Amino acid sequence: MNPTATVAFVGLGVMGLPMAANLARGGFRVLGHDLAPGAQAAARSRQVGWSDTLPAAAEAADVVITMLPNGAAAHDVAEVLTQHMRPDALYIDMSTIAPDDTDKLNLRFTERGIRMVDAPVARSSKEAEEGRLLIMAGGRDEDIDRARPLFSLLADTVMHCGPVGSGSRMKLVNNYMSLTINVVTAEALAMAQRSGLQLDTVYGVLSQTVAGKGHLTTTYPAKAFKGDLEPGFMIDLARKDIGLILAMAESAGVPAATARAALTVYDTASRNGRGRQDHTAVYEMCLKGGPWS
Repeated sequence: MNPTATVAFVGLGVMGLPMAANLARGGFRVLGHDLAPGAQAAARSRQVGWSDTLPAAAEAADVVITMLPNGAAAHDVAEVLTQHMRPDALYIDMSTIAPDDTDKLNLRFTERGIRMVDAPVARSSKEAEEGRLLIMAGGRDEDIDRARPLFSLLADTVMHCGPVGSGSRMKLVNNYMSLTINVVTAEALAMAQRSGLQLDTVYGVLSQTVAGKGHLTTTYPAKAFKGDLEPGFMIDLARKDIGLILAMAESAGVPAATARAALTVYDTASRNGRGRQDHTAVYEMCLKGGPWS
């Protein structure tokens, strides 16, 4: 991509503004657009150009990037973009939206002869400022390659996840795991502290076990990914321990909603003949769709 290409960047929020600023600092002509009060002043303060109207930004752009709060906003913006973007321009949506919305956007742009990449991001606003995001991209190889000079200014990791829509799907898988782990981490630490344990001690233990290291890099490669269901830690033992955990949490006055949800899964696994299998066998259950009753 020509380093002097014009990029219209729509959505200059907490993540979008530093991303647009990084593109501008990297030499691209960036035209920002956002309806929020004060957005123009914020863009100017970061040396990001400005377009008063979305049609004008779309007409001038070689690439249009959207970083929007939800699917409805993405569709509203797309209605304008598809009427004003050049057929040779590239549309990159970096919003976190439902995969169905991404699929509908792709159909809409394809019908207008415009190529699309979906490229949601992981990591925080700090990494957005530093240009160290992780991008989960979906699209044709040639379109991802076209976007790479832009991505290189935004991220230190770009994962090509598959065709258009794969980025959105990967983002939700990532967030599902991250957000639920956050809840169980909060519950576990609260239970520890309310039971009289010191936080530094708890951290010292958990950071050295599967609890802190994570199943994805420990038990799953060793067991579930190999289809090895011989017990390293049996489901029946996991079920028993969840019962003990719930009793301790109740005694400590700590909500343990994730433990109750986990108990349902382990209990179902046990009642369906998996009690003596490794506890990672719940992955196979999920892959097969249950049963959960």
